[in-house]
Amino acid sequence: MTVSKTSVLVLDCAEPEALAEFYASLLGARAQRGTDPDFIEVLDHDGVRLAIRRDHGYAPPSWPRPDDAQQAHLHILVAQEDMDEAEREAVSLGARPVETRDNSGPRDVRTYADPAGHSFVLAAREGRSSVT
Repeated sequence: MTVSKTSVLVLDCAEPEALAEFYASLLGARAQRGTDPDFIEVLDHDGVRLAIRRDHGYAPPSWPRPDDAQQAHLHILVAQEDMDEAEREAVSLGARPVETRDNSGPRDVRTYADPAGHSFVLAAREGRSSVT
């Protein structure tokens, strides 16, 4: 028998409320606090996508990272024709560009740091008018 499981990526930060609101706004989702005041889930119509956890000793990751460091980052998939608008939206919400090479076309990948310093990318998906 297989036990039913769900996975969620959890980002640590010093201010979970602010970071949860950043990602909820960026992803068109909502932030929901449960019984743990230091843990907030970011949900969309399909359920939990991301969680934010308070770490009282949090230090943001660095970019670019040292050669031997392992580091996770989010890929947020965007229709290719919507990349510029997605970039404007992310920056207006508090994202900081960290790699600003000139990208275009189906391999357009733009790297940012969220307000707490975590890396994420907006990645173009050719031929997709909506992302689910």
